[in-house]
Amino acid sequence: MVHKKPVVVITRKLPESIEARMMELFDARLNANDIPLSQDGLCGAFQQADVVVPTVTDNIDRSIIEAAGPQLKLIASFGTGIDHIDIEAAKHKGIIVTNTPGVLTEDTADMTMALILASARRIIEGAIMIREGRWKGWSPTLLLGRRLGGKRLGIIGMGRIGQAVAQRARGFGLSIHYHNRQRVHPEIESELEATYWESLDQMLARMDIVSVNCPHTPATYHLLSARRLNLLQPHALLINTARGEIIDETAMVKLLSEGRIASAGLDVYEHEPEINAELLTLSKPVLLPHVASATLEGRIAMGERVLVNVKSFIDGHTPPDLVVEAP
Repeated sequence: MVHKKPVVVITRKLPESIEARMMELFDARLNANDIPLSQDGLCGAFQQADVVVPTVTDNIDRSIIEAAGPQLKLIASFGTGIDHIDIEAAKHKGIIVTNTPGVLTEDTADMTMALILASARRIIEGAIMIREGRWKGWSPTLLLGRRLGGKRLGIIGMGRIGQAVAQRARGFGLSIHYHNRQRVHPEIESELEATYWESLDQMLARMDIVSVNCPHTPATYHLLSARRLNLLQPHALLINTARGEIIDETAMVKLLSEGRIASAGLDVYEHEPEINAELLTLSKPVLLPHVASATLEGRIAMGERVLVNVKSFIDGHTPPDLVVEAP
């Protein structure tokens, strides 16, 4: 008997090895041109597929989930964050949701350190000066930055990524401080020589560098509000490789433009892919296009987790990376 392969719609282009395996295992519908699907396109995918593999660029809201066909039982998201999916609507519809946790920790921590270094040492400003032919030779006061050794780093969110950032930062001589919903195990604190702050406000007022490494949830939306941003010291650096919505971007840009925060290293933005126009006029902030996790190894690892989740589900087993369980 010939068994019909399940229809799996992949909303963005994935590494070739992952797409090839998808084609072997499933009736995979690929996105060859990598153009994000419109809302109508997403609705169509949800109506025809047995499984949809979306990414963080897809807004899977209640209307799309409610329009899903009865055959769709799994959303196997390609990514760690799930804030782009209406989880409650999926639960109500009886659709399982999975993600790909843990595979991006090292890559994101690496980029966080890169942004700290680039912001503190004004690396991008120097590179642009060279390319534009404005460099006139060495000067004792040219592009003076800040030494990392001996400075205080405040990490907001001491999960896997926050701990990986702390491990790297210790190698640069930074003093580790953190704020988290719950205090981490004493052994982890001891290993990282980390100081816990129950009060985020008190920590922010004392840090030289602040790194945002917590997930975006309703509770963390604008966690760094205008009031909290005003607590930062004028020489402070603000680094964000988590989600743009965690920071009140308008307030942050105002403080940067007024020189009340020294600089920022940003990989994510509140309304991406749109960038605050005033932010683009400032020379000191280091701005990247949401690439903290962009390594070939990381993307392949993400795809392999998706494959395991989908194959487990199709074979009648519980996917290992459940966010929403079967009803």
